Amino acid sequence: MKRQHPEISLHVLVKTLGCAIKKSYFLRKHRCLTMESQKQVLERLRGAFRSGVTRPVQFRLTQLQAMMSLFEDNETQILEAMHKDLAKPKFEAVLSEIELVVNDICCTISNLQTWMQDSYVGTNLATKLDDCFVRREPLGVVLIIGAWNYPLQLVVSPLIGAIAAGNCAILKPSEISQATEKLIAELIPKYLSQECYAVICGGAEETKTLLENRFDHIFYTGSQSVARCILQAAAVHLTPVTLELGGKCPCLIYGRLDMKAAAKRLVWAKFFNAGQSCVAPDYVLCTAETREMLLPFIKEALESFYGSEPEQSPDMGRIVTDRHWNRLVELLKKSEGKVVIGGESVKETKYIAPTVVVDVKESDALMQEEIFGPILPILTIKSLNEGIDFMNEREKPLALYAFSDESQVVATVLERTSSGGFCSNDGIAHMTLPGLPFGGVGASGMGNYHGRWSFETFSHKRGCMLRGWGLERVNVLRYPPYTESNLSWLRWATTAKKKGWASCSVM
Repeated sequence: MKRQHPEISLHVLVKTLGCAIKKSYFLRKHRCLTMESQKQVLERLRGAFRSGVTRPVQFRLTQLQAMMSLFEDNETQILEAMHKDLAKPKFEAVLSEIELVVNDICCTISNLQTWMQDSYVGTNLATKLDDCFVRREPLGVVLIIGAWNYPLQLVVSPLIGAIAAGNCAILKPSEISQATEKLIAELIPKYLSQECYAVICGGAEETKTLLENRFDHIFYTGSQSVARCILQAAAVHLTPVTLELGGKCPCLIYGRLDMKAAAKRLVWAKFFNAGQSCVAPDYVLCTAETREMLLPFIKEALESFYGSEPEQSPDMGRIVTDRHWNRLVELLKKSEGKVVIGGESVKETKYIAPTVVVDVKESDALMQEEIFGPILPILTIKSLNEGIDFMNEREKPLALYAFSDESQVVATVLERTSSGGFCSNDGIAHMTLPGLPFGGVGASGMGNYHGRWSFETFSHKRGCMLRGWGLERVNVLRYPPYTESNLSWLRWATTAKKKGWASCSVM
């Protein structure tokens, strides 16, 4: 008996086939891979890594130079995508999404051969004739999961380190920044080796499925809640992870200082990218007297930067989605503080005015989670010690800022606090230098990157000793039967001598 098929109209059939063809075309064009193809992609990348193609320095340099070309050839498209996703001003997009990354690429290209050289370590008498060194080897196939607030930088910056260290990589850009996600999926396979690097798009389900696979390293930028899920998934395969998170970054303003300059730097750092930066000052700690002197300068700086109507300013970004806008508006509604600057919002355009809130208590809604938007609470303290205690009672932040002309104040804050990064008398600036490691500590993350630190993150430090067959007559001291005399000689030969501590040195 023939199986009976339900009738399908020609219209429905054509429509279904049309959708399938469009989907297939999109996937081919952008190499944006489905869940079904994840294992195949991983196998392809693993095969490429095992072949050794990524190990030679020339391959790594060629890929990094191709990455440079990607930025040079596509700046207009990058800026358009940033504007679609976040209404990001060209000035901010160029600084944070292009120049920051390009500088990192240049630093890596210039120094890669030096970084790849073996690091020789000091020896003792028992190993004097051996070659002892640390060799940095690639880990294998790594996964890089980006975030939506700097959707290009936070995928490509870690990728620079992965390439430099000789790894293959899968990129998972944020699905929230849709225009940039699409652009990354289009450009990466166009400029980089498709055998060694791939882009996988999708939301939470696709990411969950992706994490079921074994990787040799996972690099994640995002929220603490998702980071816990990343850690749980990585634990199944004992996969090492780097977590770039965030938290509430404090800005302590204390003692003598140039109040006008401080206000400008604070306002710029806080409202850059509409406050959607993991290193933005989350709240201010200062005395009541300092607050009253600071507020007029903050108002002045805001008007100087964005005009009397910030909503009309082309230099003021927007909140990324309706959901994120709603969260910020609700936080402001729940706050028991007093709004002294801003407070306006427009749902249709996802706009929130640069807002300053005073009389904020420790228990206020604005102090219970990272704000991640253009809202700045100011809390008052009576002394420097009180401010330091306040910060130390909370989770360690990704960045901590101290504003003061008094070097002793800055030194005290630096000495008595802990954070991922530290900057005095400015905000965000410290993370722009490739020579400084960027990363969190405690709840704000683990591991770091930028410049050489990215190369080290994606490298395995392999301790190596090359030994010949000479001096076997000396080696008999370690063989059974054991004697007190042999033990005494070995202790003398292997113990670091106080003068020079040669066995602990790295050359």
